[in-house]
Amino acid sequence: MKAAPQAQQRLIDLQELDSSLDRLAHRRRTLPELAEIERLSGRRTELRDQIVSAETELGDLEREQKKAEQDVEQVRARADRDQKRLDSGMVTSAKDLASLQAEIESLGRRQSDLEEVVLEIMERREAAETKVSDLRAEAGKDASDLTALTERLDAERAKIDEETGMTGTARKGVATDVPDDLLALYEKLRGQFGGVGAAVLHRGSCQGCHLALNTVDLNRIRAAADDDVLRCEECRRILVRTAESGL
Repeated sequence: MKAAPQAQQRLIDLQELDSSLDRLAHRRRTLPELAEIERLSGRRTELRDQIVSAETELGDLEREQKKAEQDVEQVRARADRDQKRLDSGMVTSAKDLASLQAEIESLGRRQSDLEEVVLEIMERREAAETKVSDLRAEAGKDASDLTALTERLDAERAKIDEETGMTGTARKGVATDVPDDLLALYEKLRGQFGGVGAAVLHRGSCQGCHLALNTVDLNRIRAAADDDVLRCEECRRILVRTAESGL
């Protein structure tokens, strides 16, 4: 393949622009905000499940407390009725009086036990309420952080997209200076060799594979015409000669 030395030089300019575009695309794909957003999104799902579980537990405790308080009230009411009967003097039998007194004492112990149960449930309910409150606060903070991260991500993407657009425009201008056949070869090699299709020969070394050329290859390059399109024997990329090639 033949191409004017100036066209081959423009190929290096094109390669630099393409490498810039590749770096911009990589940067856009790997912005740190993306990983943090993914983490927070997963955390939000976890928190939502934890909040539902904590709220369910709190609801169960509220019902349990209500039931225990009702039990206390029932025992208290029964004890009050028995006490009134005892105080009224209507019960005169010694046996009935003893039985009524024993029942009042039993109800007192039962009421005391139930009140302890209510207190224990209230403590558990208070802990459950704190847990729900803390989880909701954490979820609120995460939501705020997620909003801020999304805004920052959008801003970073906008900057990258703007730079990509300017670089892409410059690339189009440079590409018009490269012959179609040379451009097609360059594009093909770029796809094969990690985005680098052309490299400078600098002081006897290919800047694509960073290997020094042997004497035979260097002599072949020295003997080639200026418009010959050369390839590195090691990496097969297009090799562009400059004043600093060491020839």
